[in-house]
Amino acid sequence: MFQYDKRLGIPLPALQHDWFSYSVNERQQITLEWETIRGTIPDRIGELEGQINRKQAALNEEENFDQSCRLNTEISELASIINDLWLWFRTSPDVDEAKKTHA
Repeated sequence: MFQYDKRLGIPLPALQHDWFSYSVNERQQITLEWETIRGTIPDRIGELEGQINRKQAALNEEENFDQSCRLNTEISELASIINDLWLWFRTSPDVDEAKKTHA
């Protein structure tokens, strides 16, 4: 019911059917798994923030323009991932709605 997203580093909802076509038990299991995944998002964000901090420190010392541009691009991508993770974190346990919102 979930598929690992390499960019975000977490599994995301990948439901094959309409939410209400699943049994109540299946929906409860999906919701429980999504809540477990959601619980890991703040730690994942913390890891990415640490990477940003290290890259910003390297950027402060970098004198090579091309290398500075590369570091800026990497920092920007990490910030984008963090933004997407926060969006998923705020997603309600109704993973069908999450799938529609973020597809």
